[in-house]
Amino acid sequence: MRSTQELRPLFRSLILAGITTLSAISTAAAADVSLYTTREPKLIQPLLEEFTKDTGIKVNTVFVKDGLIERVKAEGSKSPADVLMTVDIGNLLDLVDAGITQPISSSILNQTIPANLRGADNQWYTLSLRDRVAYVAKDIDVAAITYEAFADPKWKGKVCIRSGQHPYNTALIAAMIAHDGAEATEAWLRNLKNNLGRKAAGGDRDVARDILGGICDIGIANAYYVGRMKNAEPGTDARKWGDAIKVVRPTFANEKSRGTHVNISGASVAKHAPNKENAVKLLEYLVSDKAQSLYANANYEYPVKAGVTLDPVVASFGPLVIDNLPLTEIAKHRKQASELADKVGFDN
Repeated sequence: MRSTQELRPLFRSLILAGITTLSAISTAAAADVSLYTTREPKLIQPLLEEFTKDTGIKVNTVFVKDGLIERVKAEGSKSPADVLMTVDIGNLLDLVDAGITQPISSSILNQTIPANLRGADNQWYTLSLRDRVAYVAKDIDVAAITYEAFADPKWKGKVCIRSGQHPYNTALIAAMIAHDGAEATEAWLRNLKNNLGRKAAGGDRDVARDILGGICDIGIANAYYVGRMKNAEPGTDARKWGDAIKVVRPTFANEKSRGTHVNISGASVAKHAPNKENAVKLLEYLVSDKAQSLYANANYEYPVKAGVTLDPVVASFGPLVIDNLPLTEIAKHRKQASELADKVGFDN
């Protein structure tokens, strides 16, 4: 039997081996990237899995349905969050205003994403677009329409839309304020409310459902839902709703724009990101041809990168000419937009 003195070198070797192993584990963990997202993980998981395959960097995804800002603030400088991802320009700018993001330097991001779709200070970036379009009953002859025209009396009792307080519609109303002014927007909201075929409620797919049901002839909703519905299994409710409509991309009547309103999904690098380098790599990957194609063909969102092949259903909507109003300008009017929706009792 060995003496204690003889075993000491062995103990030291084992301890050093353990330290080396722990160090390797820590290094591996440090090589990962943590993503806090308000998006349903299943919507972006295919992109994250491809990122890991291509780079070897594992993505630790944390779904935060509500209270993202509060959570990151509570975690403080020890927060494991590297990337913060959300939908709606207002929600993205709220992250910046809350002081939980940081500017980054990436020529790839700046060259890929148009200036009006990223922060001038490099604290937020658009990853995909969501155009707010007209759902039109397939047997109605409408080839072009402006957002302002939804308030035309000829559509009385024939328009469907979700709540005016939903971020998708708040952003649209805010864009209307930026283009046409608050007074004109209030009048537009009142007339649009008078044209509703049912209460402003439900979701965007409910607009297609109610067009099929004859409750309305036309509505305002996001285009990517149509990709999901028209690609659903034949015979399902979703497919029936999708087959009942066609998509027309509205523009603003303002001659300075002539573009379609878009909202976004986007992301920022967290202020205390422990893996900042990998966080930037993830954002850069998400605007690559491969990832943008997945956005376009798996989620049916419009790619932020030019030249990416679209899903055939989305391609059938025709070219997307984006409203050239900066997203930050739209976000300035969010509160006023919400107040106007309440003032006219839009959801009542």
